[in-house]
Amino acid sequence: MPPGSDVASIAAATAALQRGEVIVFPTETLYGLGANALNEEALEHVFRLKGRNPSIPIPLLIADETMLGYLADVIPPAARELMRHFWPGPLTLVLPARVGIPRPLLNASGGIAVRISSHPTAMHLVRALGRPLTATSANPSGSEPARTLSEAKNYFSGRVNIFVDGGTLTSKTGSTIAELRGDKIRLIREGDIGAAALEAVLGRERVLR
Repeated sequence: MPPGSDVASIAAATAALQRGEVIVFPTETLYGLGANALNEEALEHVFRLKGRNPSIPIPLLIADETMLGYLADVIPPAARELMRHFWPGPLTLVLPARVGIPRPLLNASGGIAVRISSHPTAMHLVRALGRPLTATSANPSGSEPARTLSEAKNYFSGRVNIFVDGGTLTSKTGSTIAELRGDKIRLIREGDIGAAALEAVLGRERVLR
């Protein structure tokens, strides 16, 4: 268990995930709606709670590179460079997905969005589940992201049973999202990791906006 965590709350959250339920939990950026991403009923429940357009895929948290290998067909060298510098942390990489990944997790070009979280509670949950965990922000689409548990409860009380408290989260923008394009990346959303930091690793000519 993460140091100083509410053991009972995290145990209840893990059990709920294993039953195919949706939970609210803290990440290093914002509170998220968490579910077993490979359970299609649970995944559909996340989309319904969020009111999210099914054509917009949901990003995932993974435990390690072994789990990444079950999801991604190819891990380009540029991705490995970024992973070495920014994982665990708030950088979501969109990589070519393996055959058989649930369609709601894929973008139009067949990419899947993944990151390893640096938040100890999020990491514990994904490791305990042993499956990728959905990590879309805990708010209805178009609403302000939840940075406190009370904000998340205002959105989902009565619709989600398990809320894991992580205190007040301070991210302004959420994770940075970048899609791999050969030896380059396309910046989809500039979040907690700025474009300049990515350019410092890859070079300016390899970061497309």
